[in-house]
Amino acid sequence: MMGCTDRHQRYFMRRISRHARLYSEMLTADAVIHGDRQRLLGFDASESPLALQLGGSDPEKLAQAAGIGAQWGYDEINLNVGCPSERVQSGSFGACLMQQPELVAACVDSMREQVDVPVTVKCRIGVDEQDPYQMLPAFIETVVQAGCEIFIIHARKAILAGLSPRENREIPPLDYPLVQAMKAAYPQLTIVINGGIQSLAETEVHLDTVDGVMIGRAAYANPWMLADADTRLFGTQGDVPCPYRLVEQMYDYIEQELTRGTPLLTVIKPMIPLFQGVPGARAWRRHLSEQAHRPGADLRIVEQALSFVSGNSALAAA
Repeated sequence: MMGCTDRHQRYFMRRISRHARLYSEMLTADAVIHGDRQRLLGFDASESPLALQLGGSDPEKLAQAAGIGAQWGYDEINLNVGCPSERVQSGSFGACLMQQPELVAACVDSMREQVDVPVTVKCRIGVDEQDPYQMLPAFIETVVQAGCEIFIIHARKAILAGLSPRENREIPPLDYPLVQAMKAAYPQLTIVINGGIQSLAETEVHLDTVDGVMIGRAAYANPWMLADADTRLFGTQGDVPCPYRLVEQMYDYIEQELTRGTPLLTVIKPMIPLFQGVPGARAWRRHLSEQAHRPGADLRIVEQALSFVSGNSALAAA
């Protein structure tokens, strides 16, 4: 989810669900150590519970980056061993690390020594020619020895040569039963399933056999799918306003970010897919896409776009 789950997207999603755990973009250990930490790591307190997702393969650097993340207040440090992009492979981290479980264990061990918050691992069920039914249990057993107790498993193999990152999210077949089998085999571990899950209804089915569900691009493409998450999944009374009022509640945040010099499109990009299926949604999306990038674009652009859906009496009256 690089380029997607930045602080603006997370702030917006927290307005929709108060309890879902949010994850940062994957940041390299080197970026955290040497980069602009306020830009990379800064977040609003309301975003918690919030996990920092790290990429890297050097145990010492990952330990240092994890320590920095914990100091900034992240509730979890997640090591990404599932990203299949070529850029990640060239840096010897991401999904290619599934071929080196001992190194992953060393990284986890070093990270855990530096932080008191959980260190978790996000992985695939295997890569390339590996047999997932042999490889995944062996991988988990090795990393568990380093103290990892939480695994987020994307239920697809990663094909490192020949498939693009997008194709790796779509072409390798999903194997949910294998992830479910890992929970049955390791009941003491927290197993979170990921990959291809498109709705809260599917989430509820998965929660019968695993401990958690991670939803990535489906929620990014349709944020309103999580509107009932707190009620259906967490057992709390949801207080999410209608989409129309939700946009209005973002006004103060948008103004604050504009004052800081953040471009309007950067701030409101996560909001563009909000009104799926609502009359006027296409005009809302088009207006924001065409106008928000212009020099001097301000809150008036959002107000104008919102007028295209304000004719929906059900939304405006809610």
